[in-house]
Amino acid sequence: MESEVRSYCRSWPTVFDRAQGSRMTDEDGHTYLDFFAGAGSLNYGHNNPVLKRALIDYIERDGVTHGLDMSTTAKRAFLESFQNIILRPRDLPYKVMFPGPTGANSVEAALKLARKVKGRESIVSFTNAFHGMSLGALAVTGNSMKRAGAGIPLVHGTPMPFDNYLDGTYPDFLWFERLLEDQGSGLNTPAAVIVETVQGEGGINVARPEWLRALADLCERWDMLLIVDDIQMGCGRTGAFFSFEEAGIVPDIVTVSKSISGYGLPLALTLFKPELDIWEPGEHNGTFRGNNPAFVTAAATLDTYWADGQMEKQTLARGEIVEAHLKAIAEEHPEAIAEYRGRGLVWGMELNDKPVADKIAKRAFELGLLIETSGPESEVVKLLPALTTTPEELDEGLRILARAVRDCA
Repeated sequence: MESEVRSYCRSWPTVFDRAQGSRMTDEDGHTYLDFFAGAGSLNYGHNNPVLKRALIDYIERDGVTHGLDMSTTAKRAFLESFQNIILRPRDLPYKVMFPGPTGANSVEAALKLARKVKGRESIVSFTNAFHGMSLGALAVTGNSMKRAGAGIPLVHGTPMPFDNYLDGTYPDFLWFERLLEDQGSGLNTPAAVIVETVQGEGGINVARPEWLRALADLCERWDMLLIVDDIQMGCGRTGAFFSFEEAGIVPDIVTVSKSISGYGLPLALTLFKPELDIWEPGEHNGTFRGNNPAFVTAAATLDTYWADGQMEKQTLARGEIVEAHLKAIAEEHPEAIAEYRGRGLVWGMELNDKPVADKIAKRAFELGLLIETSGPESEVVKLLPALTTTPEELDEGLRILARAVRDCA
């Protein structure tokens, strides 16, 4: 009955039944170590017991489940935790908008707000970017196959080279700034620039902190808003709660989704500086902005994992385990592996023979490990384990990966 559009189930041809922590079990009782984590929406693992308890307690007391954007105790508790644990300690002044349940909803709201604030239409994005599958988000996405699915022209977006796209042969932003300066370039002055600090779907392309700082400076000088898409790389994936913290920048707008609920429940935020909050009431709305169970698990996540500052240190330490394993695999197969790269607990391993990446992912599944590929030609093996994955589980999964590489490379 399901459409041909389905994708992940083709890579993992089994029927899953249960999941806990970093493991999933199919209906036949086979268990798999999950280094996919719901494409980054399960940073704290499957059915995290602390979050599950908070959710069950809320449901059992008949807490509001669907609340549109009405005021509820669950929303208030989340906003208070988000302000006290995340925003205030980082001196981030953001207003919080609930744009709808998905990351694409957050991006659409960010683009609409930027255009409304600046009174301009053009948005600059970057090569190999991915921002979502709805039309506005797709217009600033790079992948040609996904763009072709729109069926109409995708306009008002201009791509620029991401960090190291030209292998360091030209100064950063030389082309971008030249177009801005030249009245004959054909580039309409952009309302905003949207960027991922690490391009997840684009191939785990990691922007340098200095590149991000230079981009923030460029946006300020040319009166463009800076939007950081932190949908997959936020909520601690790279170490700090926000992936842009390492660069020391404060974006004008930030999109957040995936693991903000902590439990895999749909929830998205669009954060922006207070002076940008020029919305009219109801000017951008949607039915599913009030997912109160997601507010409950989101607040429990912040209170449990982010109040003491230990999660960032743990993620960085476990990222070093992954890096050491990938280094060993690359040294064992120098002819097969072009590069490995990443931050925190998001890593990619690029194959010289591009189709081999898919073969490695398939072999890993046969051996009991769930991983996916990314990059414009699926040439990068992508690792996205839960932040709560234990060192022992990391070792286990990375040993399986090493075997899969030996079997396929």
